Amino acid sequence: MHCSSVTIAVDAMGGDFAPREIVKGSYLAAQEPGINIILVGLESQIKSELNKLGSAKNIRIENAPDIIKMEEHAARAVKSKPHSSISIAAQLVKENKANAMVSAGNTGAAMSAALLKIGRIKGVSRPAIAVVVPTLNKLVVLLDAGANVECKPHNIFQFAVMGKSYASKVLGVNKPTIGLLNIGKEHEKGSEFLQKSHKLLESIEGFVGNIEGNDIPEGKTDVVVCDGFIGNVVLKLMEGISSVFFSEVKRVVNASVSGKIGGFLITPSFKMIKNKLDSEEYGGAHLLGINGVCIIGHGNSNAKAFKNAIMVAKRAVLENIVSEIKKDI
Repeated sequence: MHCSSVTIAVDAMGGDFAPREIVKGSYLAAQEPGINIILVGLESQIKSELNKLGSAKNIRIENAPDIIKMEEHAARAVKSKPHSSISIAAQLVKENKANAMVSAGNTGAAMSAALLKIGRIKGVSRPAIAVVVPTLNKLVVLLDAGANVECKPHNIFQFAVMGKSYASKVLGVNKPTIGLLNIGKEHEKGSEFLQKSHKLLESIEGFVGNIEGNDIPEGKTDVVVCDGFIGNVVLKLMEGISSVFFSEVKRVVNASVSGKIGGFLITPSFKMIKNKLDSEEYGGAHLLGINGVCIIGHGNSNAKAFKNAIMVAKRAVLENIVSEIKKDI
């Protein structure tokens, strides 16, 4: 797409703080140029939240009477609730009434709706969740982050191809490098599955070989590929460590007068580092391999995080990420 304006279908009922934070984040995104929002969900609740914020000409509501809850079985709920907010958001993309969909609701349901309604890119065996991981040096794309707990080597190969396209087009990385997450750097390390994956990846320009877990926060490569089980564990561990670290620093600083004085002096630098490593700054995860743009936000997304998820969706549309993956696959 070469236009400067995009339309985003937003699942207004998905997430821990829906619809309040979702509507607020969408409202903030709508203040940016070139974004039209379709808020999909319970019309009365959405209107109530919008009335607290003010009018926005580039926001409209698509009523959806059903909601898929976090605890529901994903695929079964999508099929039994065709009028849910997630399903209708995906349908809008399928019918070209929206260029992308964004949801912070049930991840499995968002994936199922995208697969059933929008479909896969021809040639892609399995879509993958691509997450942007902030490091001190740069942004790194990690995939799969949870869509496929069991994979075959050719799935890993396709993840690498899609991740490379994403790093290049959306993150603007020139000649992205790719690493296979393993327990050692030697090519014979790991299981038979990882060894076969390594062999396939050798044909991709930019593949540097195996990397280990400690290479990720150092930004050793631009793209990290692994199966969804490992990827999800890595992601949650990094999020947990980051949260504990900043909480502990705050506790220590507030524990004494000297700590408070020192904390006051380092506050500007501390905030800069926190913002750099804050996942809220980078929006949601991209479901790559779908024949359309689908962004999955964190369940506890606040307005800021959700706004940034919408901005990620806009960038993905304008950079033609789907066409790029089709070409590379």
